[in-house]
Amino acid sequence: MVPALTTPARRLALGALALGMLSATACSAPEADNSGSEESQSGPAPAEVRISPEDGAADVRPDLPVTVETDNGTITDVQVDTAGRKNTGANKTTGTLDDDKTAWTSDWTLTPGTDITVTATAENAEGKTTEVVSEFSTKPAVEGQRLELESNFPTSGQTVGVGMPVIVNFDLPVQNKAQVENSMEVISEEPVQGAWNWFGDQMVAFRPKEYWQPNQDVTVNLRLAGVPASEGVYGIENHQLNFTVGRSQISTIDSGTKRMTVERGGQQIKDFPTSIGKADVRKYTTTSGTHLTMEKYKDLVMDSSTVGVPVDSPEGYKLDVKYAVRFSNSGEFTHAAPWNDQLGEANLSHGCPNLANADAKWFYENTYMGDPLVVTGTDRELEVDNGWGYWQRSWEEWLANSETGEPDDTGEAGTPGSPLSNAE
Repeated sequence: MVPALTTPARRLALGALALGMLSATACSAPEADNSGSEESQSGPAPAEVRISPEDGAADVRPDLPVTVETDNGTITDVQVDTAGRKNTGANKTTGTLDDDKTAWTSDWTLTPGTDITVTATAENAEGKTTEVVSEFSTKPAVEGQRLELESNFPTSGQTVGVGMPVIVNFDLPVQNKAQVENSMEVISEEPVQGAWNWFGDQMVAFRPKEYWQPNQDVTVNLRLAGVPASEGVYGIENHQLNFTVGRSQISTIDSGTKRMTVERGGQQIKDFPTSIGKADVRKYTTTSGTHLTMEKYKDLVMDSSTVGVPVDSPEGYKLDVKYAVRFSNSGEFTHAAPWNDQLGEANLSHGCPNLANADAKWFYENTYMGDPLVVTGTDRELEVDNGWGYWQRSWEEWLANSETGEPDDTGEAGTPGSPLSNAE
């Protein structure tokens, strides 16, 4: 056992120890005193996370962005969940991070009149995570001021031709056309440039720069919920359309030769004799230009009164026809005309390309909605809004008539601009 030091001896020993410690440290630089530093005691400060709208907020405008910001860290995950809806497809609210991953902004508007939960996670330099949740509710859309999808072409599951546009009809007029355009995302397996054009205030059509590449799938996300379509009017539902572009089939009718040829995959596969409009007056002149096949009927009653010619007039008619394929809104169909004995020899119809029964049947059975049908050689030009005459505009004209004025790359997520509004 080491004997305890007496008080004088202890003082002497402590004094010697102090001198030794002093001499040992005199040759090195003094260390900084970090005894009060939080980081020295417990590592880097935790990440701080702020979410807007804040927790508990009510009547939040659905067209304003959700934002997440962090200090002392980087954002690693943000989830935006809408009550009663799966966070998938057109309902998935994605966002964009800034370059240093300290700020996140939502890409799309929110569903009106519902509860929203935002869960944000960030981590500090040591990888320790901070999770913050904000629960808030959005302002409801007023009855009578709720923009809804009235119809669309094509519909999900359809196989269409290479010229097929995406056509959306709304139940209310749209004034904020650019914001609505930017809420509609088109994604294709074979990327192209495309754009939307409006025809009136309630119909808008998307067309690619050139025909779609054949044999591919296209997805359209109509993220309309929360988009301010007009003053006080909000979209209330999101929709997703999925369709397939089939084989390439392009038909041409030549007024001069009175022949209809069909090409598939760039190779001619059919050559039919035909008889088109007799062209003694404008309404009996078949329109020239690039048409698209729109709908078809195995049996159809063709009534001249639907184009302003009374049935009981000298030029009137009411006929039961077979294998009718519409390609404009001015009453033009290809169809069987067994009464016409001058197919390939003279143009005698009231505007419709007449075909032999077997040829009309083949065309009816082998036509997709959106197949291009080109008519040449008449002096009546197809109007861009006569049916789906959208290919009558050059790409430059089509793009100039887009509200955004910018092409949409269908190989990338997103749209040329944002559907969100600025905070007032």
